[in-house]
Amino acid sequence: MQEVDVIVVGGGHAGCEASYATSKMGFKTLLITLNKNNIADMPCNPSIGGTAKGIVVREIDALGGIMGKVADASLFQIKMLNNAKGPAVRSLRAQADKVIYPKNMLKKLSENKNLKIIENSVKNLLVKNNKIEGIILENDEIIKSKIVILTTGTYLNSEILIGDTKKSEGPHGEKNEKFLSKNLEKLGFKIQRLKTGTPPRIKNDSINFDVLKKENGDDLYYTFSFDDEPQYKKEEQRCCYLLYTNQKTHKIVLDNLDKSSMYGGYVTGVGPRYCPSIEDKLVRFKNKERHQLFLEPESNYYDEWYLQGFSTSMPTNIQEQMVHSLEGLEKAVITKYAYAIEYDAIDPLQLKNSLETKLIENLYTAGQINGTSGYEEAASQGLIAGINAALKLQNKEPLILKRNEAYIGVLIDDLVTKGTKEPYRLLTSRAEFRLLLRHDNADIRLRKYGYEVGLINEKQYKNLQDKLETLKKVINYMDERYLNQEELLKLGIKNNNSYNLSKVLKRPEIRMEDIKDLIPLKISEDLKNQIEVLIKYEGYIKKEEKNVEKLINLENKKIPKNIDYRKITNLATEAVEKLEKIRPTTIAQASRISGVNPSDISMLLIYLKKEYKNE
Repeated sequence: MQEVDVIVVGGGHAGCEASYATSKMGFKTLLITLNKNNIADMPCNPSIGGTAKGIVVREIDALGGIMGKVADASLFQIKMLNNAKGPAVRSLRAQADKVIYPKNMLKKLSENKNLKIIENSVKNLLVKNNKIEGIILENDEIIKSKIVILTTGTYLNSEILIGDTKKSEGPHGEKNEKFLSKNLEKLGFKIQRLKTGTPPRIKNDSINFDVLKKENGDDLYYTFSFDDEPQYKKEEQRCCYLLYTNQKTHKIVLDNLDKSSMYGGYVTGVGPRYCPSIEDKLVRFKNKERHQLFLEPESNYYDEWYLQGFSTSMPTNIQEQMVHSLEGLEKAVITKYAYAIEYDAIDPLQLKNSLETKLIENLYTAGQINGTSGYEEAASQGLIAGINAALKLQNKEPLILKRNEAYIGVLIDDLVTKGTKEPYRLLTSRAEFRLLLRHDNADIRLRKYGYEVGLINEKQYKNLQDKLETLKKVINYMDERYLNQEELLKLGIKNNNSYNLSKVLKRPEIRMEDIKDLIPLKISEDLKNQIEVLIKYEGYIKKEEKNVEKLINLENKKIPKNIDYRKITNLATEAVEKLEKIRPTTIAQASRISGVNPSDISMLLIYLKKEYKNE
């Protein structure tokens, strides 16, 4: 009988990060996937990053994960989103080659001597006394392990829907995981049905690009990784194209609503609120005259384009009419029709902050099985699940990222504290401290944790220390270097007062680029941008840091594991039910639970002070 330290079930973005983390941290890991060719597959949009998501990819890299490095080696366009807005909402989005990205990921995983990848299907878990002991394959073979991490994506009892047709299969019409969700239910897990979808793909030479607006990549070099140099030429980036729906499109959709899987009553799962199908958009936003769409290249090896924003579950003949109603696509050839996909997920309220399940010890889950959507959300959970699985095997405390430390911390805390009834998507608005959780400082926030767990090496950590030293020197110099009247006039400042460089940079019309020659220190482009943010937004940053102090005080107030909330007098019935179900570990987490009011928190604090004063 085969035996390993860790088994990871599923080779999507979560499974790749989880298996990479556990194997690199020294544990013999087995990654089980239905198809090796679908390792890190991108069945939906051909991109990595996006609003908030791009920052998550930077956080993954800062912690020692691999999504950012693989994306850097696989992209053919990259942009900084929201560049004209404040630094809190800026993030990278890259068009990634759907052929190259999985190949680069598989190569990265294959370099790890502690990791073995096999093709198979898992039908059940081996559990004894509510503790994981391994898995049972479809052919009834048993593989023993100390830890199991489930990262099944959208393959768990999945069904593809187009119009009134429904097929039991995974993305690309492939084999799915048919038995595992039923067996999870038998173990006590609450299973929920979710839905997502994907748009049609359009043949390249059937598109009239001349009438479409070009969307170019940025004329600057960017990387997701803090360690790598750009691997592309900015002038050779591929274009995307902007187009819109119109009244003809809307009429076709609305006249045929009953034929779609969703509105025809064939869908049972709940779809994503923030990435709806085109029919859902038209029903929810009836007064909007048009909706923005993008044509995005899928690969240099494919002769097709992804129609971003046009997800649908309409029958194929209606899809033809819909696509042909769009300007530039009047003669379009659809190479792959759009579809909706339903799949099973667990209720994330059954998870600890470490992503270990509350029901079964040493069983972890990550990605869409936890109710999230998106490659980036999945990868970040996989990394945290992998790190915490390895830490548990080392008899160490888990890595729990706070809401003020990372978007990953916000994501996981939202899942395990609030739960979700629809595919959860990370947004900048979900973070209370988003000015602290910026694209530019993910390494400063998180690289120390990656170093401590063993995913960041000495050289990487020294580079961070050097960066921090340079940052300190430059800001100190700027505070101490005062400009004379002649220097101020050259910058367009007519003022008799004495200004130091920091005060000058606070002026809205002045950029770091304008004053760089006055600073006799070598500063990289990334560091220049970071210094500009730190100085220009100093007041706002300090205000958020004060709010963080209040949060940390509440995070430090631990709640005993054995507490009986029913014994607390004057605690609302709903609060008792929610607290008993979620079992928060801190007062801060308890205060974020829906249905637990400030008065309930006051009663809880009084009770803890009285009953646990010696702890």
